[in-house]
Amino acid sequence: MKTGSDVGEIGGNVALLVIDVQQGLFEKSTSIYKAEQLLDNLNTLIGGARRAGVPVLFVQHANEGTLAEGSEAWRLHPRIQPLPTELIIHKRHGNAFEETVLQQELESRRVRTLVVAGLVTHGCVKATCLGALALEYRIILVSDGHSSFSKQAAKLIEEWNLRLSGLGAKLRATGEIDFRRL
Repeated sequence: MKTGSDVGEIGGNVALLVIDVQQGLFEKSTSIYKAEQLLDNLNTLIGGARRAGVPVLFVQHANEGTLAEGSEAWRLHPRIQPLPTELIIHKRHGNAFEETVLQQELESRRVRTLVVAGLVTHGCVKATCLGALALEYRIILVSDGHSSFSKQAAKLIEEWNLRLSGLGAKLRATGEIDFRRL
């Protein structure tokens, strides 16, 4: 982990937060916008974080509908699989900090900067970024690392990239993220 003396422009120890990349969201009647590119980008981020020794935390949502806990739809997408040593945060609210151990886990790792990616842009990605900003985490939102199954997905991605950037999140494309330099 980096210390205060060797951090880049973002600062603080870093973690990658991969939100709700679950099978059921890829099976909706409206497809995930640019699903294959999203999965490729997420795997690039996960691989980069692992190589740099940056913690990767996966978030998994459960509800009474599509993502019923334990169902096939609830499982993480087969292309996005945590290592046995990586943490999975289980949640029931949009904000991954609400009624979960996420903040305690980040504090125990001295993480102050979160690289955020996953699903869905205008739902849990937005809510978790807002929650993290309220808790004064530094946020790097991966501009091409989140998506939605909405017919308006391209517009929603652009809108929330802009809105969250205006609230203090830093935007970076997948190819711009070097975990060794954050």
